[in-house]
Amino acid sequence: MAASHLPAAAAPLVIGSSTLRNRLVATAHASGFVRDGLPVGGDAEYWGRLAAGGAALLVCGGTTVAPESAPRQGNILQLHRPEAVQPLRRRVEAMHAEGAVAVCQLVHLGRETLGAQSYYAPVAPAAVRSPREPTAPRALLGGEIDEVVEAFRVSSAHALEAGFDGIELHAAHAYLLEQFLSPRTNPRGDGLEVLARVIDAVRGLSADALLGIRFSVDASEDVALTPDELAALLPAVDPLVDYVNVTVGVRTTYVRDMATERPPVLDDLARLRPLVTRPLVASHAFRTSAAIGAALAAGADLVGMARALIADPDLPHKVLTGRAAEVRPCVACNEDCRTFDPALLCVVNPDLAPPGEPRRPAAPLVRAWDPARATGQRVAVVGAGPAGLECALSLAHAGVADVVLYEAADRLGGQLATAALAPHRTGWAALLGFYERGLYAAGVDVRLGRTVEPGAELEGREGRDGFDAVVLATGAEETSPLLPLRETGAMASSAALARGVPSLAGAAHVLVADDGFGWWPGCDAVELAVAAGVPRITFVTPGTAFAGAIPPESRVQLLERLSGACELDILPLCTATGIGPEGVTVAHRASGGTTTVPADRVVVVGERRPRTALDCAVPLVLTIGDAVVPRRVAHAVAEGREAAVRIATAVRRRMPHSRA
Repeated sequence: MAASHLPAAAAPLVIGSSTLRNRLVATAHASGFVRDGLPVGGDAEYWGRLAAGGAALLVCGGTTVAPESAPRQGNILQLHRPEAVQPLRRRVEAMHAEGAVAVCQLVHLGRETLGAQSYYAPVAPAAVRSPREPTAPRALLGGEIDEVVEAFRVSSAHALEAGFDGIELHAAHAYLLEQFLSPRTNPRGDGLEVLARVIDAVRGLSADALLGIRFSVDASEDVALTPDELAALLPAVDPLVDYVNVTVGVRTTYVRDMATERPPVLDDLARLRPLVTRPLVASHAFRTSAAIGAALAAGADLVGMARALIADPDLPHKVLTGRAAEVRPCVACNEDCRTFDPALLCVVNPDLAPPGEPRRPAAPLVRAWDPARATGQRVAVVGAGPAGLECALSLAHAGVADVVLYEAADRLGGQLATAALAPHRTGWAALLGFYERGLYAAGVDVRLGRTVEPGAELEGREGRDGFDAVVLATGAEETSPLLPLRETGAMASSAALARGVPSLAGAAHVLVADDGFGWWPGCDAVELAVAAGVPRITFVTPGTAFAGAIPPESRVQLLERLSGACELDILPLCTATGIGPEGVTVAHRASGGTTTVPADRVVVVGERRPRTALDCAVPLVLTIGDAVVPRRVAHAVAEGREAAVRIATAVRRRMPHSRA
C-alpha cells in the first residue's frame, strides 16, 4: 500500500471521549432513504458504505427536531418521534461496523421552509421575513422558546438512544439557532442565552457524548453572522462544545457550484483558529488533496466533505494511501445530489441508486444480442463522450475483454469537453481527467482522430480481428430548424463554446436564442459573451424565465456574476424567428406582435439530435447516451456503466476462466 501523501490528514485525533482514525469528516447530509419522516431500506447501507470508505467522523444531516420544521412530504428524518430510534440503530450499527464515529446533526429550520410545503406555520425569534420566503414567519411566544429547547433535548435523547456517539447543533445557513444569534432576526438579543440553554439540555443527557456546533463564517444580506459577530461569539461558545464546524452561506448559497473552485473557508481560517481551542472542522468545497492539505496547514484540525464523498465514498482511503488520482471527482454540478428524487443520487456516481436497485437504473438500446457467439476477446466502444468513457473504463475494470475506444475528434470528452470550456463550468474537466487517467492506467487502447466506418474494422472481415461487442456512444449534433445555421450565419451554442471567446470577440450586441427550457447552454452562451467583453446581450426565450431550470444555488451564483457585467435584456415568452439585414425578428407570444433586435451576432440553443447509428454485424451491439436520446450527463454515465455490466456478464458466462 502506498504511503500517505497527507500525513497530517492520516493522523488520529482524540475529540471528547472519541478517537478519530484520521482527520477526514463526512459532513452533514441526508441519504434520502427516508419516507414519512423515518429511515427505510437502503439508509443503513448508504451510511455503512460511506464509513467503509475511510472517513473518520460521519455527521448525519437532514434531521429535524419539531413538527413545524418538517416538510410534509416526509423526506427528512423527524427525530422528535420515538419510532425513529429503532431504524436509526441500524444506521449507527452500520457506521460503527466500519470503524467510524457517528454524530447526528439536529436542525430547526425556523423561518426557512426549504421551499417545501408544510402543515404548519414557520416560526422565528421575530416576524422578520426571509428574502427566500414569500411571507414573514410567526414570532415565537416566550413559552415556546422553552419548547424549542425541549425539542432539541428530546431529539438528542433519541439520537443517543439509537447509539450515536454525539450531537451536532446546526447554527448555520440561516436556520433557527442562527436566527436567534443574529441581531437582524432577533432584536431581543438573547440568542447566546437560548443557545446555551440548548447546549445545557443536550449535555445533561450524557457526560460522554460528543457535542459539536456548526456556524457559517460569511455574511449575507439578511441573517448570517458577519465575520466580526462570529468572532465575538466563538470564544463564548468554544468552551461549551467539543468541536466547532465552520462552513459558508445561507440556504440558497451554501452549496456552491463548480464556479467556486477554491474552498471559501480557507480565507477565514487564519482569523478563526486563535478564537477556537477545541478541534476546528473546515467544511465546504474540499475535493482535492491539495485543498485538504491547505486547510490542515492553515490550522484546521479536521476537513469536512459531503458532495465529494457522495461522488466517491472511497475518497478518504484513496487520498490517504497516495491514490488521489483514482478519486472519482465531484464536479459540483448540484444536479442530482440536491433533489432527493427519489433518494440521494449523483451525476458522476452510477453506483448510487434508489431503493432496491443495484446501481442507477439505465437502459442501453439493444441492437443485437447473441451472447452464444461472443468469445470475449475484444470490445469496441465508439465515441468518447461521458457514456463511452464510463463504458470503456468499467469494461477495463471488469477485466473480461480487451477494450478499444474510438473517438473521431482529437480529444476525449465529446460534448462534455465542450461544456467544460464554458466560463465557470470547468468542473467537468475534473471528470474528464479522471476518465483519461483511468483509461490509460487500465490499458484501454484509445484511438483518437479515428472515424469508424461500418464493416471490416468492427466485424473482422478482410483478415482483421473483429469485435465480439460494439457499444455505440456516438453522441448527438446540435441543429436549429427554426434558424438554420448555415443560411442565417447564426452559431450553435456548442460551436460557440468550442471556439471560445474568439467566437464573440468584437461583437457590440449578441442575441442568444434559447430553446425555452432554461438549462445551461443558454446561460453558458451569455457568460461567454460577457467573457468576450460584449457590452449588450439580449436573451430571447419561449419560456417564462432566464436560467429557470438550472439548480437553484447555481442560479443565485450566476445572477451575482452577471450583475453589472453587461447590459442584459431578457425577453421571455418570445421566439427568434428569422435573421435579416436589420437584425433578428422576434415574435412575442403574448401580444402576437413582432420586433426586430439589431444584434450583430446570434447564438442559437438548438435541438440535439442523435447521430446516425452505425450498422455492424457483431454478436453484441448496444447504443448508449445521447446516441439514444440526448439527455444529461447522469444518463450517459449510468448507461455507460449498465452497458459494461451487461457485456461483462454475457462474456463471463462464455469464459468461466476469464481474467475477472
